[in-house]
Amino acid sequence: MNLFNYRRRPSHVVQVGNTPMGGNQPIRVQSMTNTVTMDTEACVQQVLRIAEAGGEYVRLTTQGVREAENMRLINAGVRQAGCMVPLVADVHFNPRVADVAALYCEKVRINPGNYVDAARQFKQLEYTDEEYAAELQKIEARLIPFLQTCREHYTAVRIGVNHGSLSDRIMSRYGDTPEGIVESCMEFLRICQRVDFRNVVISIKASNTVVMVQSMRLLVRAMQKEGMTFPLHLGVTEAGEGEDGRIKSAVGIGALLLDGIGDTIRVSLSEAPEREIPVARDIVDYVTSCRQGHDLLLPDDLQIPSLYDWLHPRRRQTTRVGEIGDGQVPVVLRDIPVEKAVVFNPFTFNAGTAELLRNHPEIIVVSRPRTQNRLGEHRALAFALMNLGLSNPMLVAMPSPAELGARDWAHYQLLCAIETGILFIDALADGLVVPQDVEARQGEELAYAILQAARARFTRTEYISCPGCGRTLYDLEGTIARVKAATSHLKGLKIAIMGCIVNGPGEMADADYGYVGAARGRVSLYRRKECVERNIPEEEAVQRLLDLIQRDIHN
Repeated sequence: MNLFNYRRRPSHVVQVGNTPMGGNQPIRVQSMTNTVTMDTEACVQQVLRIAEAGGEYVRLTTQGVREAENMRLINAGVRQAGCMVPLVADVHFNPRVADVAALYCEKVRINPGNYVDAARQFKQLEYTDEEYAAELQKIEARLIPFLQTCREHYTAVRIGVNHGSLSDRIMSRYGDTPEGIVESCMEFLRICQRVDFRNVVISIKASNTVVMVQSMRLLVRAMQKEGMTFPLHLGVTEAGEGEDGRIKSAVGIGALLLDGIGDTIRVSLSEAPEREIPVARDIVDYVTSCRQGHDLLLPDDLQIPSLYDWLHPRRRQTTRVGEIGDGQVPVVLRDIPVEKAVVFNPFTFNAGTAELLRNHPEIIVVSRPRTQNRLGEHRALAFALMNLGLSNPMLVAMPSPAELGARDWAHYQLLCAIETGILFIDALADGLVVPQDVEARQGEELAYAILQAARARFTRTEYISCPGCGRTLYDLEGTIARVKAATSHLKGLKIAIMGCIVNGPGEMADADYGYVGAARGRVSLYRRKECVERNIPEEEAVQRLLDLIQRDIHN
């Protein structure tokens, strides 16, 4: 992996209908309907809207066999309208549904966490090596016939692992870790490899951007070791809505794309699905333009430090200068006293400046790139400091809207999140410096939002909300608005708002409280992974959630 210059990860081409991905194909963008799959006309119309917005694949939930059967009518309706966008069936809990969907869709998504394994119950189970091997044989016995059906019907497969739905079996052996997420995926990929079924795309998703990025990096390394070149689907699941959802998606997806990882992306917003497409397109277009063809010409002796681990980044050790450095939470600054800071890029860093910093560890380094390959420059400067044993704190200068070519404020938020969020996932920086040509309050709010999206500093309530699909059991957008209105004054909490149970408890393992659709018009409330109120009326649920939080605060 080249950490300074853009090299797209090599992958083989997977044929999904008439729209291939991987290899030298463009990075594809996609979305998912939130209509009821048995409502054929509503699904057809939403697929057409997503395709018109630029979506290149459209996924639909198939809860059961009848929904999978209805994909035949939906597919026919879309084709009759003159649209050839490939359709993807989303399957959980029932492998028989995947078998049926493979007959009528261009791609079928299966979830290793619940394809054969029982739905996650958070039980502490123990498996002997023999028992674990027997479970893997069950997976193989069920998966191979499905792959054969897909081979016969030219249907692609997405193996989609979600952090929130790892099986109790995987949890028993690996725990709730990125390594467990990767192994859940690799178990299925090894079977595909053995039977020479290559028409497979892989996704690993989490609502936590650090977990999502680290897991995908580990997967890339694991596949390299086993000679696999499957293309990759990227996404931050349950990213939320509005600017928070966009910034979080830009940080997580952008961090991987910047390193050349990813062949298709989905921005999961709790909004109308067609609104995801322009955001996804902006992310892809910006990364490919700002990195591709902009190699840094660095000194031959600039090496990645032995202390730096791209797979498991740890915060760089720095000297404390007031509130900056030495493991303190990253800062957001507008103005830095000149006597306390020196602005550098890797081209102006030399023996003289290194000696100055060695003699004055209280001087703060501000990294301000001069080329379009900003990530390469930031990393090069941070690595130079590490290689020389210099402990000066390093701040990252946020690029201005003009530098990024932003067309408006929303576009600037997205691009700035891509450019700077990765430095905190990489654990290389001690804070952000807001540009002078951005209004102070706006710039500071954006900087704090980026730090929160990168899990580096929490300054406000975080909402983990799914984008909705045909499984959603209530008005998701309206509910999010009501929950936010009732709880936004509570600082530092993480609240999950989930349309159904598929990823609910698992993704809520990273949240303090959860609001989950349990049945039509009914909601269950969670405190972390524990369900504390079941099947309460939807009209009472927001107030009951607030009451639960208030009781915990006062206790």
